[in-house]
Amino acid sequence: MHEYKLRIKDFPLEERPRERLVRKGSGSLSDAELLAVVIRTGNKKENVLDLSKRVIKKYDLKVLSRARVGSLKKTFGVGEAKACQIIACFELGRRMSCFKREKKDVANSAKDIARILMPQLSGLKKEHFLGLFLDSRKRIIGQETIFIGSLDCSVIHPREIFKIALAESAAAMILVHNHPSGDPSPSEEDIEVSEQIVGAGNILGIQVLDHIIIGDNRFVSLKEEGYI
Repeated sequence: MHEYKLRIKDFPLEERPRERLVRKGSGSLSDAELLAVVIRTGNKKENVLDLSKRVIKKYDLKVLSRARVGSLKKTFGVGEAKACQIIACFELGRRMSCFKREKKDVANSAKDIARILMPQLSGLKKEHFLGLFLDSRKRIIGQETIFIGSLDCSVIHPREIFKIALAESAAAMILVHNHPSGDPSPSEEDIEVSEQIVGAGNILGIQVLDHIIIGDNRFVSLKEEGYI
């Protein structure tokens, strides 16, 4: 006997996620209901709300925000279009959290930098090594991803970093990278790379103010820890 699948159209109007969002606002919806609004339709076996609940049960929002197209398709049987919609929504959220107003952010402390970059760097599967370039008032005038991968003195060359700093007419810079493990404790390699770049900055007259390591909602400042 064919099993009947309850469709979203069969729900009372007041229980449909999209209609509730229109009437009561997005804050009234659960995570699963918001996801259902994004992906719009279910599959042959389940309606969009049941599919969304299954996705949220398997992946919490943090894990889901870093999911790849292939894993979403394989694990949940969603099509490529739905997988792309989910990923695009999270990427827009990350970009919004890092949105720069016309007024430049001021880097007064490691906490300021962590606040700006933690949404962008937390949860990444690879290390991303960034440079923040500052003017004489410690205002951020540029940001560049310099390297992706494990830190190594043989691949993180000061020449590439200071070439960007000179192009930005930077008076100072701050180094930032993430630890995919979630533990921001500095490794020996982290400290060695920092010392090498700080030394090059002293020669060029561009001060390296700090090297900040981002973990899972935590950060470590090598300046505050006394390493640089």
